[in-house]
Amino acid sequence: MFHACPSTVRAFLRNAAGSLYHIIVVALSAGIALLLPAGAKQFLAFWSHVEHDKLSLIAVEMTVAVLLIAGLNYIHRSIRDRALASVATGAGLVSFFPRRARRAQESIAELKEEHGTGRTIKVMGSSGCSAFVDQVGDLSSVLDKCLGAHILLVNPYSYEASHRIRALNHPEITLDAFRQEVRQSIALLKRLKAMGKAVKLKLYADPPLMKMVILGDYLWLQHYHADLAVGTMPEYVLRHNRKEHGLFTLYAHYFEQRWESAEIPEYDLETDELVYHSRSGQEIRRERFEPHAAPENIGALTDGLDCLDEPGRISRIDGYNPYRDGQSMDIPSLSSR
Repeated sequence: MFHACPSTVRAFLRNAAGSLYHIIVVALSAGIALLLPAGAKQFLAFWSHVEHDKLSLIAVEMTVAVLLIAGLNYIHRSIRDRALASVATGAGLVSFFPRRARRAQESIAELKEEHGTGRTIKVMGSSGCSAFVDQVGDLSSVLDKCLGAHILLVNPYSYEASHRIRALNHPEITLDAFRQEVRQSIALLKRLKAMGKAVKLKLYADPPLMKMVILGDYLWLQHYHADLAVGTMPEYVLRHNRKEHGLFTLYAHYFEQRWESAEIPEYDLETDELVYHSRSGQEIRRERFEPHAAPENIGALTDGLDCLDEPGRISRIDGYNPYRDGQSMDIPSLSSR
């Protein structure tokens, strides 16, 4: 009931604004018609005074010239803007938010909530924490009202993700913090699935390129910058149209291509495993999501074992010790060397 009240008030205000617009136009038309005779008399009196004064005549001519230049520039700019607007409409671009100001955030949240209710949303992002877990995130309320969700996030244990976070060299952006954010997003998706929503999660290994949200016929798009947070990036809103050259179709096709890729495993929200499927959809293998040792720790371990001989490396890495297991080794004597 409380969610329906704001939409009813907004609809009432839109109808009232349309009626008020027509009333103002009719009132202005009537006022101009009533003031036209008096205005014509004033203009004739003014002109009879100006035509005998050269300075006043020159001033009037210059004023008219400036007004003509300004008017023609305005008409030219309006024609150019209309052409750009036509191109943007043909491409499917309906809104552009250059910065995430407070008013812009409210407009984005309202649009996403309006078009995400009762739909299956599709999201492609990085960790998903700022969008899902944060209570002021732009998708926190949409997930509660959607029917299902297809989520693409970055695998925090992949080499590419680890390399990108280290390359950022930011004190607040660490690998452990990023992995914790992904775990929080997974916990939220588990709760949504327990509520009966059709939620699917896939984890891709390459560095994030863009943040994409698809809600019905609308698509929100932001790109990831190497040094800046995604929240500071401009946001574009695309709408699906019947034209084949629309950008909505391009990005939606890109999402579906990534989603159906056999190289991207699906995250099993019940067993916490990565499930790989073939192109025909058959399950091939499963892997643990969180390995026992991170790749960088394994690399440090093997680097420290380079000084050992081959049997020593085997016993340290695999836990294999032939002497401990009661097995013998053929060690060549000094005479045989």
